[in-house]
Amino acid sequence: MNIAFQKSVRYNVLKEVITMITTNVTTLRKNIFEYFDSVIATNEPVTVTTKTGNAVILSEAEYNGMMETLYLMSVPGLPDSIKEGMNTPLSECVPESEVEW
Repeated sequence: MNIAFQKSVRYNVLKEVITMITTNVTTLRKNIFEYFDSVIATNEPVTVTTKTGNAVILSEAEYNGMMETLYLMSVPGLPDSIKEGMNTPLSECVPESEVEW
């Protein structure tokens, strides 16, 4: 890629650092293929600033992951079940070979 990306730092709800490429709409227009190639290759979103507000470009993989997470978190009881599973020691788990799918 022949353009230098400006990165900004954001924080998610877990207070983890998220870096994000930031550009204005004029620069995006001039280098649109490079920005899209970067988003697809790295799954790193691009924030596009305009005079009337901002927009975010996501890869399809990142979007699909977000939609899956939203769906899973909307299933009653599933978020608590996932948290419980994450806190279960491996010694208390059933071996994968014994799981009936």
